[in-house]
Amino acid sequence: MGIDKKVAVIIAGGKSSRMQRDKALLPFAGFSTLAEYQYERLSLYFDKVYISAKSNKFDFSVELIEDRYEASSPLVAIVSTFETLEMDEVFILSVDAPFISIEIIESLYKQAESSMANIIVAKSSRGIEPLCAIYRRTVLPLAKEFISQDKHRLGSLFDKLEIEIIEFTKEREFSNLNYPTDYKNALLLDSL
Repeated sequence: MGIDKKVAVIIAGGKSSRMQRDKALLPFAGFSTLAEYQYERLSLYFDKVYISAKSNKFDFSVELIEDRYEASSPLVAIVSTFETLEMDEVFILSVDAPFISIEIIESLYKQAESSMANIIVAKSSRGIEPLCAIYRRTVLPLAKEFISQDKHRLGSLFDKLEIEIIEFTKEREFSNLNYPTDYKNALLLDSL
C-alpha cells in the first residue's frame, strides 16, 4: 500500500565525522550509494522524494534541496526544505537509517490524520527519533528563530512545540550507520 500525495526528504548533508567518510556515498544493498538506496525505496511509496544536502554530490538523478544556511544541521535542512517546497508537511528521514520500514512510516501518517501536532515522531527504545518524523510547516517560525540564535539541537524545537510520539519496539529498524562498525554490521544484516 502506497502513501498518497506525500513528500519525503532524505537528510544527507551531515559531516559524517564519526564514519570518517561521507556515509551518504557508501555503497549499500546493490546500489552505488546509500543515498540512492534510500531514494529508490522511498520513491516506491511517496509521490516525490528529495535529498537535502549542501551540494549535489550524487551520481544519480535526484531533485536536491540545498541548504540555505552555512551551518550544517538537520534543523538547517528542515528549514531549507520548507523554504524551498510549498508543502504543509514532509516526512524527514536520515540517510543513515536504511532499515526504517514503510510500516513505520505509514503508522506515522495514520497518526497524523487525526493529530494537530507540529511534529509526529517515532520513538524507539533509544528515545525519540527526530529524523524519522513528519514535520509540519508550523515549525518554521521557531526553527528559523533558533537558527538565527545558532541553536541547532532538534530537541530544543521539540521542547517548545506540540509533538505526537509513536512508540515502536523494533530495535533493528532504527539502527543508524554512524561508525564504520555500524556500516559493516548493516551490510551483514542486508545480506541475510
